Parts: sequence; structure tokens; C-alpha cells
Amino acid sequence: MYLWFSILFGHTRISSSVIMARRYEELKAMSLDESKHESMRGPSRITSLRLGVFFILVLASLTVIQVRPTPGPEIIFGNTETLANGTGYDQDIKICASNIPPPARPPAPINPWASLTINEMVEIQNWLQSAQMNLNLTRGDTARPSDNSVYMIQTYYPPKADVLKYFLSLDPHDAPARFARVTIHHGGAVEPVIRDYLVGPLPVTLATEMTHLTEIYHTETLPYNARGYDALDWNLPEISTKIAAPLMDAYKELLGGLPNETIVAGGAGPFGFDGSFRRFWLNWQRDTPGFWLHPLNLWQYVDVSGTDPSKWDQLKIVYNHQVFDTAESFMDAFRNGTLKRVPPVTKEEEDLSWSTRERIGALRDLDNLPGPRSVSFAGLRFRIDHDLNYVSWMGWGLYLGFDRDMGLNLWDIRFRGERIIYELKPQEALAQYTGNDPYKSSTALLDSYFGMGQSVRDLLPGYDCPDEAIYLPATTFSATEMTTRKRAICIFEQDSGRPISRHLGYERSEFGAVKGYQLVIRSVATVGNYDYYLIIVNLSLVFEYIFHIDGTIEVRVSASGYLLSGFWDDEQGAYGSKIWNTTLGSLHDHVINFKVDLDVGGTQNSLLKTSLSQEVTSQPWFDDDWGEEVIQQKIAREIIENEDEALLRFPTNFQGGYTIVNTDKTNKWGIPRGYAIHPGYSPVYNTVVGSKRLLNNANWARYNLAVSRRKDTEPSSSSMWNFNLPGAPPVDFHNFFDGENITQQDLVTWINVGMHHLPASEDVPNTRTNTAASSFFLTPFNYFDYDVSIESANAILLQPPKNPGDPFSYNDYDVRPAHCVPQPPAAFEYYPEQVYDLDGKPAPPSTVEEMRKASELYLRIKFEL
Repeated sequence: MYLWFSILFGHTRISSSVIMARRYEELKAMSLDESKHESMRGPSRITSLRLGVFFILVLASLTVIQVRPTPGPEIIFGNTETLANGTGYDQDIKICASNIPPPARPPAPINPWASLTINEMVEIQNWLQSAQMNLNLTRGDTARPSDNSVYMIQTYYPPKADVLKYFLSLDPHDAPARFARVTIHHGGAVEPVIRDYLVGPLPVTLATEMTHLTEIYHTETLPYNARGYDALDWNLPEISTKIAAPLMDAYKELLGGLPNETIVAGGAGPFGFDGSFRRFWLNWQRDTPGFWLHPLNLWQYVDVSGTDPSKWDQLKIVYNHQVFDTAESFMDAFRNGTLKRVPPVTKEEEDLSWSTRERIGALRDLDNLPGPRSVSFAGLRFRIDHDLNYVSWMGWGLYLGFDRDMGLNLWDIRFRGERIIYELKPQEALAQYTGNDPYKSSTALLDSYFGMGQSVRDLLPGYDCPDEAIYLPATTFSATEMTTRKRAICIFEQDSGRPISRHLGYERSEFGAVKGYQLVIRSVATVGNYDYYLIIVNLSLVFEYIFHIDGTIEVRVSASGYLLSGFWDDEQGAYGSKIWNTTLGSLHDHVINFKVDLDVGGTQNSLLKTSLSQEVTSQPWFDDDWGEEVIQQKIAREIIENEDEALLRFPTNFQGGYTIVNTDKTNKWGIPRGYAIHPGYSPVYNTVVGSKRLLNNANWARYNLAVSRRKDTEPSSSSMWNFNLPGAPPVDFHNFFDGENITQQDLVTWINVGMHHLPASEDVPNTRTNTAASSFFLTPFNYFDYDVSIESANAILLQPPKNPGDPFSYNDYDVRPAHCVPQPPAAFEYYPEQVYDLDGKPAPPSTVEEMRKASELYLRIKFEL
């Protein structure tokens, strides 16, 4: 359709797309002008609005009809624009296809690492509760610490040999048996204890058995004082009666409020050392949005050991650096005037809204317009099998798994038909704080205890992931319920905005570029105050797995969310930064560990160490002008033979590195095929060594990476029980390294990412993902005979002009930009996750308070008064 405006434009014919563009610029200019002169708005604003509404209606009508531009050049603002092929569009501009990914073709008809379904978890629980099992179980949603109850049910991953045998034969008889890991709190036993069990094979039949799972641990028992987190532990009335009730007058006068009204408590961990006790520090905060940034200066040390709440007690109180052994001595000082007080900050003295995420400040230039968004005009280029959680893209293929402890994990990663990685899985997330108060100085967290996967919530469409991203669900089991998130994982392709390779040249076929497209698989876990992007306690972590077309995988973790802050006074300066009147941004380390089971040309691999050094050398061709000596670099290569020598840190100045190679398989040039481990952004390890709160439960955090023999009995560098047992950890990472040979063996690489976080005022209200980030790369290193990204047809090759002044000719391999009208983005909506009761039936919608308890855990404890 063409529009003729003979009155406005005489007899000049202008295509409708030009009019749309011109009117858009006019509307934009009016919008900006209005934002600059808000105080001067009058009748002209009404006129502008009327014109704006009229033209918006015209523009809206154009989006639902087919637009046919002229066959010849378009007239745009007096200049002629011709398409690259010298002609204009002569076909209808159509609506783009919907963004439904085509179906994938997995290498096997099952996913051996698939999560348990709700029906499977209910079936297992019913079987455990049956009379024949004689376990005397109480339902988790009503259990007290003195009861036997099921704490966790999740998939137990099959032995690697069984999976590889099945993938080789694809014989259904070779399919690995399906098992579940079940955790039971035996609080009703004469000597209470925790036990993990293997239940299987599944589904439940007469052949199903339950066996004690011990071979993955280095200790004989799991002490009951190290039991899993349960809100009932913290919210029982006994806590309020013994800990809070005696201090009510002091809370009101010193802290400016009362529990559950204007102040709220939070806990610090670990809660124990070797299982002999279960204790924690309570700190107090104002109960306001962003309460993590509103700490108060009172701390209470609480003992919740054992299973009898009547024996729980308060051991110590600290206020303004004054220590009291009992509530009575503290209250005596409070009443007799000997207590050194800090005046409370009241609402009249401070506007507490500074810790919210509401937009503030002047509107920035053009920020009233929506930013650019990515559209796959020719349709999505990755494939998904939703039933098997299998994804493929540009020669890549992989299965997805998901578990309660650490969330998203990747399996059987293949590129161009070859398995590169058997398992790529986060293991643990550490956060160790510092400070001049009882809470910060005693906080050293291992977040698998709280459940990184269990803490995943639905992603925000258009914000956490692009509009056209595809989402996958995930389901986890907790002691009281089962939860399904419909948008737990997002998958999308993105243009990196830069070529993966390019060169300008003048000989034939040396000038060109290959587009740097990437596939991103992302999940976000919010454990209390932190959001972890997979991109810690109170942050969200964003976990991202980014696949490149050259065979490289980038693993990136970003963090955002609220700081776990401290109360500021003049003695805190060495431990962080003042970020508000009474708020300390506490110095802390984050270290996140990944398990990478590379299979380079097969399962038999070695560890190659490459070192760069300086040499002084002389050669007969050196002349007198420069002297007889040259100082230059040289390479030294060494195969590390013993795993005791494979606890590694990156060399100074990164002069060298580490590569997993197969010395029995070479490329065309006779070099062992390998995959290198490249440090990315912020390759750190933990700063503090020797702290009793991380004595032996996080030994993996002392290094940048480590390489050990792969064993099914060493599935993880940590365990959820390690958090509360730093002095007697069930999994001691150093025990993996016992002098075994690691040449041409099945190896596992344990790689750390992280950050030394020195907070600043810009961390308010939330830490930013651009700087709070860390990554590593797994990249082919002599694995191929050449850079395989050159195979991409999304490339251009230019040839020099034949005659001076002529344009370069080019070959774009017939892959040209598609052109269509994109589908409108879906209207934004966000619903809470779907919760099921322990019978597998949909539970009533959760209240906001119930959602907060599930998300904020022990960082926001509301007492049952």
C-alpha cells in the first residue's frame, strides 16, 4: 500500500516506511522537548498529544497491513538509498514466524540425568512411609526436630561407564537404572542422625531397595546437629520465649522497634564445627524493604543443639562492643544506666526508602524510548527437545539436568559429533565475610546447604533474558513441599556484536569476517539476599553457559542483589566501606566451584602444563648493529603425572596455562589434541586460609583449579553437609588427591571463579552484574586442524577491486538479512511458582509471607510469638 500526501508533500511519492520513520523522529523530538520543559507545559502539550495520538493510530494501522514499497530506489529525506543488490524490495513484507524452536534430535531417546517428576517423588515418599519400610516417618510439613522425616528427594546420577555403554549401543537393555538420593532426618532415633539413602531402581517395584549411601563421604556418620535447614528450627515458640521475650524493652528503646513489627532477626553460619553443637549469631535489622541494608547494633548468640527445644538457650549478647553472658546482666545494664548506648536511627531521622529499587533521579536523554531488542527474523536457529531437555545449535548438542543443591547442570556436550565434555556442573558457592562484629566475623557460607537449585525462581522475560528466549521448567523437592518453576532456565541465541574472526587484506580471499553468534543457556538462583546468575547469600547468581561457533565454551557467573551489610561505626573501616549513615558494606569473597569432566578424543586424558619464561640467546646471524644476544620468550611443556601436583594456581602474569590433552590422539600436524582452560574475568581463589569456619570443608577454594582421577565415589567437591561441619567435613576435597597417576586417565578438572568484593556506595541498592562477575573458557587447543568457525556461512569474503575506484566484490554465501515485521513482545506478566503439597496436589497460592520464608531463609526470621 502506498500513501499519497499531495497537500503536505506536493506530488512527491514517498514510501510509507519513510513516513513512519520521519513521524517517529518527530514524536521522539516532541517527547524529549516535553521532558525538558515540564514546568512550561500548556495548551501546546494538548495539541502535541492530539497529533501524537493521530499519527500513532496511523502507525499502528500500518503494522497490521502489508506494506509494498516501490520497486525502485526509496526517496528518503531527499537522498536516494539503494539496497545492496541494487534493487528495492519487490515482495510483500510479511509478519515474522513465531519463535518456536524446531525439534532437536538427541543422540539417545532418554535423558539419563533427568530430574525426578512430581509423580516420581510422591511415589518414592509413599513407599518410604509404607508399613513395610518401618521408618516411623512424620510428614515434613508437620515434623519437629525430634521426628523422623524426609528432608530431600532428588535424582542420583548414574555411573559414567553405564551411560557411555548405553550411548554406544542404544540398546534399551543397556539403559542405566534410575535411582533417587533420599535424605532422612532421624530425629526420633535414640542417637539422632542424618542418613542419605539410594532408592531404586525406579519406578518403584518389588525390586526397589533402599541402601545407605556412604561411599561418597569421608566420614562414617552425618551428625544431627548438621541437619538441613528447616524454618521450623528457627520459628518455634521456644526461640521467642527464651531469646526475644526477655529483651522486649531493650529492643523498643535501643533498636526503635519490636520483633515482627519494625525489626526482624537474621542468622549467621556455619552453625557448628564438628557436629557437637548447633549455634548461631542472631543480628537485628529494620523490617523495611531492603532490610539487609538496615542492620542494627545488637547481636545474640543462640544454642539450638539437639532435638529438644526446651533445652535451647541464649549464650551471649553483644551490644555496641559490650559483651554480656546472660539476658539478665544485659537488662540490668540497660536499666541502671551503665550500658553505653548508640542513639537509634528513627524514621524521622532517615528516609528508609533509599534501599528500595524504585527509580530515582532525572530522566536521561532518550531513556523514555525502549532500547533495542534482538529478533531472529529468519526464525530460531537452535533446536530443543522439551521432553528430554536436549538442546542443539550450530554443531553443539547437550542434555540439561537440574538438582536441588546447585541447580542447572550440563551433560554429554558434543561438538561436530564428538563428545567434548561428559559433565559440566557447579559444585559449591562460598561467601566468607569479615567485620568487627560477631555476625560478619563469623559468617562463612556454603550455599549448596540452602539449595541453589531450590532457590531458583522464574526468570523475568525481557529483563533476565531477551524477549525471544525459550524457557524450560524445573522441579525440586523440599521437606514441606514440591515446587515447579515454569521459567527456571532460558535459552537464546545472541549476536555478540563483534566478529569471531576478521581480517582486512588485499590478496585474493584474505579479506573477510565471520559473525560472532553465541548460544546462551542461563539460570538465576536467589539465595536470600543474593541473585546468582548461572548470573550468595543475599545475592542472585546468574549462571551462564555460552557456546561459541569455534568450539569454545564460556562459563560465566554474575551476581546482583542486596549486600549482607553490617552496622557502621568508626572501628569498621578496615573491613569495608561506609555506604549509608549506619551501614557498612562488608568486605567478602565469593568463590564458585565447577566440575568439568572433559573427554578429549575419548576418556583417556593427561594434564599439560605450559610455562613461558625469558631466555638470553645468541645466533650466528645476529649482526653487530644490535649485538650478539637477544632476550626473548620461550615455551616449556610438561605433562603433570601425579595428582598431588595438580592442585594449581594460574602462573604470575598468566605466563602459561593448563590444557587437558590426549597424547594418544593428534591433529593433522602431530600435536596432541587438547582443550585449554583459559581464565576469564576475575580468576580468584579464597583469600583466607586457616579459619576454623572453613577449616577443611572448602579446600577446593584455595586454588584456581585442580585435576584429579575421575571416580563415581567422588561425584562432588563438596556436599550440603559440609557447611556445618568445617572441622569434620563429609567431603574433604584434599582426600581426592592421594598420589595417583593422572597420565592418560579419565580426569576431572575442578575450576573456580569468583570475586573479592569490596563494596562501595554504588552497591546500593543492589550490586551490579557487569563488575560482580567471573568466568573461564574451555577452548580447543590443537583439537582441530584449523579454526572451525571458518565453516560458518554467516560470513563475508571480499575480493579487491579490479579497477581503481571500483567497489570490493563480495561473497556472503547467500545468507542475507531476512526482512519481516517482528511479532510483538508478549505482555509482561509474572506469577509465583507453582507449589505442590507432599501428596503431589496443587497447593493453595502462597501468601507473600510464605514466599518470603522460602526465599529469604534464615536471613529473615519471624518469631512465632
